[in-house]
Amino acid sequence: MSIFLIGILVSSFAIAISRRITSLVNSFILQSLFLFFMVVFTAYKNNNIELYIIAVLILLLKVISIPYFLRRIVKKMMIDENLGLFITPVLSIFAVILFAYFSYYLSVKIIGIKNIPDAVSLAVSLMVILTGLFIMVFRMKAIAQVVGLLVVENGLFLVAVTLCGHMPFFVEIAIFFDVFVCVIILGIFVYKIKEVFTHIDVDKLTMLKG
Repeated sequence: MSIFLIGILVSSFAIAISRRITSLVNSFILQSLFLFFMVVFTAYKNNNIELYIIAVLILLLKVISIPYFLRRIVKKMMIDENLGLFITPVLSIFAVILFAYFSYYLSVKIIGIKNIPDAVSLAVSLMVILTGLFIMVFRMKAIAQVVGLLVVENGLFLVAVTLCGHMPFFVEIAIFFDVFVCVIILGIFVYKIKEVFTHIDVDKLTMLKG
């Protein structure tokens, strides 16, 4: 499991330093793929059929369907690949390192020093959530907000899998459905922004303030 956590950790750094939409989406795919492997491992360890089903859903939705949908939006609208960074990749790296330190410190306080594996799992989960929020705030393109939301959801799901071993099955299915519908709605929203304002830079929307 530690290998998969390392993979999720590294992919979070890759997400934070991405300059282009394609690399951002590819890093998200990588993170989701490691999450898929972790869920499969946990399902095998706990002999949980429901987790196998969830792992298949992660593979179909987060590794294949949603990235395809995002790439289609980018191609159809001919969006500039440059994400538009409020914070440079170097500063982004330092921000994620700070997130990692804070997450580990908080996790040890919550779980205790005697249970390091669970503390590390919780720390990685919190760091992923914070990284997703960071992307949503400090990237100009509206498409980055969509990916940031998906990264936050990956972190929340990682907490449930690593610490609890499972979530109620119908809750998991509802979350996947909500996320998928949310991505579709946000995709339409991004398309409309592009159609009306000829760009999707969220910083340009500040001129709409009263």
